[in-house]
Amino acid sequence: MKRIGIFGGSFNPIHVGHIALAKSIRQKAGLDEVWLMVSPQNPLKQEADLLSDELRLEMARLAVEGEEGIVASDFEFHLPRPSYTRETLRQLSNTYPDHTFVLLIGGDNWAHFERWRHWQDILWHYDVVVYPRDEHPGTIDAQLLPISSTEVRQRVLRGESIKGLVPDAIIPLVNNYYCKLLSSTNRLISSCLPA
Repeated sequence: MKRIGIFGGSFNPIHVGHIALAKSIRQKAGLDEVWLMVSPQNPLKQEADLLSDELRLEMARLAVEGEEGIVASDFEFHLPRPSYTRETLRQLSNTYPDHTFVLLIGGDNWAHFERWRHWQDILWHYDVVVYPRDEHPGTIDAQLLPISSTEVRQRVLRGESIKGLVPDAIIPLVNNYYCKLLSSTNRLISSCLPA
């Protein structure tokens, strides 16, 4: 059976830190693959700076092209919303009975894990790998780069270079998509130039 790590997030946008972390966890946790589970928009929580599901997925897939064992997945797009981790894992197990799924979460989320819906059920049925984050320790020592999606979006809005923060293959897409989105929703004067 393949061991698949599930790394959920909005990936708004995906950046080199996400990819480095996924690669590091895959190696250190002995996983066959890591699936980057792109989270769909929560209908109850509209965020002005959250790009559409399809565009975030498009960039994530392009960003991991050629990365062995790293896959960008739209699995949660096809589940009822809002999507809960326990339901995602249960549906994954039903859909892929020949895979074993492992939940990957940051130490910051682990510190409040008992607040998650059906958290005991998750621990009963699935392994959990915790990576260190925001001064919260983890169960493995994974590579963390000091990059955030927020920083990428802010740099786009200011018209600054994002080279080195996101994979080269998606730089034009990130600049174009977020410049259009942020220019229309941000009251500050934007320096970015949409294509």
